Amino acid sequence: MFWRRYLDTLGAVERVPKFYQTWHFGDTKKLSNELVESVRTGQKTATSALVWELEAKGEKLPSVEDIVVVTNWNGDPSCIIGITEAEVRPFAEIDERFAFDYGEGDRTLKWWSRAMWDYYSEVCRKAGLEPSTNMPILCQRFRLLHK
Repeated sequence: MFWRRYLDTLGAVERVPKFYQTWHFGDTKKLSNELVESVRTGQKTATSALVWELEAKGEKLPSVEDIVVVTNWNGDPSCIIGITEAEVRPFAEIDERFAFDYGEGDRTLKWWSRAMWDYYSEVCRKAGLEPSTNMPILCQRFRLLHK
């Protein structure tokens, strides 16, 4: 029903998406639900993923124009976003603008670097990999399409 309501908002000129992904932000219920709200309010317009983790799971790297139904932790749809940018960068090359658009913490590069280093280091540890400042990070920007 949520997807149908979104399709009903599209005008005759807009391209109707034939495929979409579904995922949630965060790795805990509390964080997931907080982050989906920050997407809905427009505070969070960027996200990232460790490329090694996606590859290990056999997941396709998201690309520009992908459509995502973002759910809360329980899997209930909350909003729909469209990927507007998808670029792989070494961890050490994340910039202030991306950290701000990430919409978390105090929105600084210092916060992002510390928090994401801890997070991606744990992901690496679980996968038997060594974190490094050159680890490939998929940096994605998105726009809110429907809520």
